[in-house]
Amino acid sequence: MADDSTTSGGDRPTVMVTNDDGIDAPGLRALVHVLVSSNRFHVLVCAPDSEKSAVGHSITWRNAISAKKVDISGATAFAVSGTPADCTSLGVSKALFPSVPDLVISGINKGSNCGYHIIYSGTVAGAREAFFNEVPSVSLSYDWVGGRSNVNDFTLAAEASLPIICAVLADIKKKTYPRNCFVNVDFPTDVVNNKGYRLTKQGKSIVKMGWTQVTSEAEGGKMLSTMEMETSASSDSETDTSSTKHQNLLFKREVRGSQVEEGDTDYCFLQEGYITVTPLGVLSPADIDSRDYFKQWLPGVAKCFSSAL
Repeated sequence: MADDSTTSGGDRPTVMVTNDDGIDAPGLRALVHVLVSSNRFHVLVCAPDSEKSAVGHSITWRNAISAKKVDISGATAFAVSGTPADCTSLGVSKALFPSVPDLVISGINKGSNCGYHIIYSGTVAGAREAFFNEVPSVSLSYDWVGGRSNVNDFTLAAEASLPIICAVLADIKKKTYPRNCFVNVDFPTDVVNNKGYRLTKQGKSIVKMGWTQVTSEAEGGKMLSTMEMETSASSDSETDTSSTKHQNLLFKREVRGSQVEEGDTDYCFLQEGYITVTPLGVLSPADIDSRDYFKQWLPGVAKCFSSAL
């Protein structure tokens, strides 16, 4: 357990930062720097020791995980060998730190997390795991676009997140903050010229992925986040399968297209330049039409099976 003298926040609220890009990621480092520099919070960090993008809500079950203390100025920080959900679970458990943080902040992710991609996101999972443990949480993502974005944008996004973080903590202190949800926040690419905060709902946007055969693990595209892929190999080069003929076949994901819906959804407002604020839950009930269908369908299942024998 971390030394109690290093984790006492006094009158300041305690926030714990995690992410899925890894403890050395510029998004996390920028966020921690802004939090520490504001002198408003006691800052803890419990983040993966390497990149864990798009691992969703996976957890380590059979093996022990390690936690190594890391030097981050102004914060008490540990690099953990597990997933984002592992990091949050460990960080709020009192096994690593002597007290439960007032708020868990997951991010800042390199790439937006909107629509169906929220399910894939390790960043959102870091916040969701806190919600499972009845700790208020916020996930933060920046809509990184290659050629337009630069590392300084993470600092701008972190600064833009401060009003939300402070408002959440103020309501937690007043005991008026809702405990039946957590919040997902996305920052637009041109964050310095954002149009303000916009309350949104999760949409159905998704990047359509396919698979292509490759001859080495280095070939193909590199996944930057759950919403973007950077291509490093020529798309028109034919795959030489001779080297894999007597070995394991290798395949990598590639972007095949996208599905974007119109309307008042997270992805649409993000593309318009808003900082989107999307309350999320964890239940996934089907829509009413589907439930009505299966209400009529289920009684006939046994009869259909019997008649087929």
